[in-house]
Amino acid sequence: MKNPGNGPLRVVVVGGGAAGFFGAIVCAEANPGARVTVLEKGEGVLRKVLLSGGGRCNVTHACFEPRALVGHYPRGHRELLGAFQRFQPRDTMEWFESRGVELKTEEDGRVFPVSDRAGSIVDALLNAAQAAGVGVRTGAGPRAVERSEPSGFKLVLEGGESLHADRLLLATGSGRQGYAWARRLGHSLVPPVPSLFTFSISDKRLEGLAGVAVENALLYLEDTALSQSGPVLITHGGLSGPAVLKLSAWGARELSERGYVAKLRIHWAGGSTEEVQARFQEMRNIAGPKTVGGRSPLGIPQRLWERLVQSAGVGRERRWADLSMAERARLVGEITGGIFEMTGKGAFKEEFVTAGGVPLNEVNFKTMESRRSPHLFFAGEILDIDGVTGGFNFQSAWTTGWQAGRAMAKEP
Repeated sequence: MKNPGNGPLRVVVVGGGAAGFFGAIVCAEANPGARVTVLEKGEGVLRKVLLSGGGRCNVTHACFEPRALVGHYPRGHRELLGAFQRFQPRDTMEWFESRGVELKTEEDGRVFPVSDRAGSIVDALLNAAQAAGVGVRTGAGPRAVERSEPSGFKLVLEGGESLHADRLLLATGSGRQGYAWARRLGHSLVPPVPSLFTFSISDKRLEGLAGVAVENALLYLEDTALSQSGPVLITHGGLSGPAVLKLSAWGARELSERGYVAKLRIHWAGGSTEEVQARFQEMRNIAGPKTVGGRSPLGIPQRLWERLVQSAGVGRERRWADLSMAERARLVGEITGGIFEMTGKGAFKEEFVTAGGVPLNEVNFKTMESRRSPHLFFAGEILDIDGVTGGFNFQSAWTTGWQAGRAMAKEP
């Protein structure tokens, strides 16, 4: 296909991450006559893909029902529903498998390459880009992006070189420069704040317990309607694990407004308070002579159990049969509703996700084209989209990149 009167259709993608690189490949494959170029300011492309999942790359999540899938996105769930009906995790898996990457689905639904090497995903993308004729330029970040007549774009690189594009895809992640270009081209901005982070907590009940994992806890952010359940990991600096990360994502903006100072109420045993009370009554009846500080009766790790018993003011050698009603009430309260003071946030491994970016109502989610600037497209984290941990952020990158790529490939 040709761009009438101007030779080949010129497509420039700014950002060599998952969304931009995938969008470039899809565009080049859909329009072999187009001249597609990826500009990456760093020295290499797909660096976040290579580092993700501890070097294994959690490429997507095995959730194949769009309505269920969007429930994992604190921001973007409404707009992504239609998008996931066009390109979803099953399509992502088929795309990589058709290019020689064998995938596996773990018990929790996360999808990884069988090789357990993120390099397998990166190699597939690089090979596909090369086969499709995508030009990749590293160390080539634009210093200026502006409109050019009649309906294109002019990009000035750091060295002074100018490029012209008929279609422009901004896939710059959470970088400030990408936000600045979006605003220059007519967009507003939802202020970005961190999502997916650990909770900094200094509490004697947690001291010396780093590495202790609770299989299923309930977390409540006090004075809000926010709560999450799932595994929790005690760390040297506080708390991490899937439940904490999910709560940080859903509470990203609320916690930012509070300066990451908040009260966290924890039910360490999951379930209900009534279930814990019933279990304690059962222990009184069937294990009366045994000590409370002995074996944990609720599936709570033993070291944490002993600490909670101590915090409730119950002697470790106290027998179940001798527990007073007041002691039982304190122990139930400690297990089902202990309050922990969050004093800040920590990082989650090498992953950095933000809530905020280009407002979603300013983008056509059938094509990812700007509603304010014709022939300008967006994909990935530059948009006000973020998912919880588990492969969901990569899936939104693949989906938005795919849609942008298909749309950019079409001639006027």
